[in-house]
Amino acid sequence: MQELVFPPPVAPTLPVRGLSARLPVRRIFCAGRNYAAHALELGAEAGRSAPFFFTKSPSALAQSGETIPYPPGTRNYQYELELVLCLGSHAFRVSESEAVAAVYGYACGLDMTRRDLQRALRAAGQPWDLGKDVEASAVVAEITPAADFGVPDGQRIWLSVDDELRQDAHLSDMLCSPMALIAELSKFYHLAPGDLIFTGTPAGVAPLAPGARIRGQIEGLTPVEVTIGEPE
Repeated sequence: MQELVFPPPVAPTLPVRGLSARLPVRRIFCAGRNYAAHALELGAEAGRSAPFFFTKSPSALAQSGETIPYPPGTRNYQYELELVLCLGSHAFRVSESEAVAAVYGYACGLDMTRRDLQRALRAAGQPWDLGKDVEASAVVAEITPAADFGVPDGQRIWLSVDDELRQDAHLSDMLCSPMALIAELSKFYHLAPGDLIFTGTPAGVAPLAPGARIRGQIEGLTPVEVTIGEPE
């Protein structure tokens, strides 16, 4: 057995509805501006020919129900509620119809964003990493197995902050469907069990303050909840 300088990090995991076993997370992909109204509120064009993606480190994963700190380096920390696809099998160069078989389950997720940094980096033509790949910024609820959820289609997706409704749309409002996102990603990556795909957020994003309580819901899935703690 090869000797290591220090112990390797333990893979983060997520709970699965109805099971004591947990799902290990391998990678986190995120689709950008996949709802037209959200693209417009960010000052971008509403339509495009193909989806685009960014990534978050697995270490960015946080569990629903936690209190996460307001992160350093920002004065504009925002929520984005999203449907998360949890893969359970390999997918490489698959079609949309083939992509369905790769999905193990679905979950509600929050793509937390340092919006001021994202905007500044985008304006400078630089990568968004400091704005998006933030510690505890990928908050994911309990996974619902695909057989218990059905097909993502017209289900309602909505989010409240301190019990005030902020986002309200339907999964059918996506510019690129969940299976189209899998098919597109599989052109460039050997997707594998444990990969998560955040599918984009509806309009209604806004800054948060310490103490804010966020609750995001999608019909048929376990809600995702998080409280914003004090700045570090």
